[in-house]
Amino acid sequence: MNLKKHKKKLMIAAAVILVLIAAVPVIVIAVAKAYTAQETVVRTDWTTDVGEVFGQDEENQVEYAQAELGDGIRAIQLVPMDIEEEGFTYYDTELQGRLEGALENLKNGEMNWTADTPLAVLNPYGTGSNGLYLYFETDLETQVSYTIHVENEAIPDYTAVAAEAGGERYTRIHEFQMIGLVPGMINEVTMTITGSWGNVRQIVKFEVDMPDTQSGYGVTLETTDGDSTEELAEGLYAMMRVNGYLGYGFFFDNDGILRYELVLEGYGMDRILFYGDDIITCASSGSLARINGLGKVEQVYDLGDYALHHDIGFGREGELLALAEQVEGDTVEDRVLSIDIESGEVTRIIDFTDTMSGYFEMTRPVSATDDMFWQAGEWDWIHLNSLQYMEEDDSLIVSSRETSTIIKVSNIHTQPSLSWLAGDARFWEDTPYGDYCLEQEGEFVPQYGQHCVEYLYDGEEEGVYYLAVYNNNYWSLSSRDFEMEVDESVGTDLYGLGDEKSQVYVYRIDENAGTFALDFSFDVPYSSIVSNGSVYGDTGHWVVNSGVSMVFGEYDAEGSLIREYAYECTMQNYRTFKYDFTGFWFGE
Repeated sequence: MNLKKHKKKLMIAAAVILVLIAAVPVIVIAVAKAYTAQETVVRTDWTTDVGEVFGQDEENQVEYAQAELGDGIRAIQLVPMDIEEEGFTYYDTELQGRLEGALENLKNGEMNWTADTPLAVLNPYGTGSNGLYLYFETDLETQVSYTIHVENEAIPDYTAVAAEAGGERYTRIHEFQMIGLVPGMINEVTMTITGSWGNVRQIVKFEVDMPDTQSGYGVTLETTDGDSTEELAEGLYAMMRVNGYLGYGFFFDNDGILRYELVLEGYGMDRILFYGDDIITCASSGSLARINGLGKVEQVYDLGDYALHHDIGFGREGELLALAEQVEGDTVEDRVLSIDIESGEVTRIIDFTDTMSGYFEMTRPVSATDDMFWQAGEWDWIHLNSLQYMEEDDSLIVSSRETSTIIKVSNIHTQPSLSWLAGDARFWEDTPYGDYCLEQEGEFVPQYGQHCVEYLYDGEEEGVYYLAVYNNNYWSLSSRDFEMEVDESVGTDLYGLGDEKSQVYVYRIDENAGTFALDFSFDVPYSSIVSNGSVYGDTGHWVVNSGVSMVFGEYDAEGSLIREYAYECTMQNYRTFKYDFTGFWFGE
């Protein structure tokens, strides 16, 4: 009898184990879906703490509230009367028009707005939590600069020249957004008003007791100086799509101090494009937005049945290009959209399941046991993560993480066709595309799992040019049953278990000879996925984000580190670029 009971218990235990084993893939997929679903979440609560409501604009359905910025300055907050209604968003041009109307009524009211008593509005358009709008007039044409000081020895003073909304360098009517106020601290502002001959006309001082960040993100980053003796370039580092803080963009200065918190609908910025005096960036996974220097949303581009992944850029004149995927489609991260900047019309111009159908047919969805397990169930067969338009031949260069290949497609607006592939040619030997591979010229380890491929400059003759590449140096394949031995220096672990390094590569592409060569490279902290290495303007400096290592840094032209910044996030931050924002937030 006891033997029978024992056997029964063993059978029950075995059955439980089998059930658990069978359930593991389901559990993994569920967890993975919950993780990746964060990117598509849209903000539903836009309310923030405000002071006492003291008036309202019936015409524009906006209440005027006292901004809780301490006793140093009398500032206002604009509160839309429908802010608590379902579906409310600041990324609505009709609402933005109402807010602008409420501002105009304040500007043109009975008050005489001067530098001593300016119209001050905290975050008037709901897009920048610590942006302070200022409006006032001066008797003569002048320029405004300001210095922000906080009583914290670890935070240096911050000085900038304001960019006037009208675009003038010297003007009698001053309207700008003050950038640089540190959240959670008392900011002592010294505003200097200077005439066109350089003489100081007036100095105004006031305090701003700025509330904490809306996201809860910290205002300081840990910094480590490198071996380079070069000075950091002027500008702000823009951290994009910080996991754990999606729906925000964070802008840090050279000292690692948060100077602006951009509030989005969801997702993350991916990239900032400068269009006239405005910027264009991602507002959510399903929309882009054009925003002016005051924080006003000028235009929203609704992508309809598409979701963004992982880059945007300019195409032909008046056109945006975006990497995307079809919502509820069978595959992911394999489409390219064209968006008319003026009309907002969205057109799909490339479907890589057609352009590279011969390879697509060899692939399968990601499984729960693959390296990219968090995408389990998704058919992520090519995973496009950056784009670069080449106007001369109407072509597009894209980076495919999943195949560890850089791909060029020609005639993208007429008859998209494959031009070449650059990467480890062995990957393509048993596919219909082996003959499209550029020949590797010279001895070097090609890129694996690369991100953020960008055009640098033309070469010595037509058909020769240089590309910047963040070489993640991580070999992984989750959508095809194929094995390939790689060099021992190449990482195969998501987090790195040894001395793995990622690199910034500069490739020389020679379309005439059908070759690619490594022209320049330097090591950076290892990041198996995400990340970027980009040249900053004309400085020659590199701004490099290693997302999985949770650091970004600025390097000199030789690849020597000037300064590194460590940040917090959940698993990774997607990209970090640097911009000077001249003409947008800052004047010359």
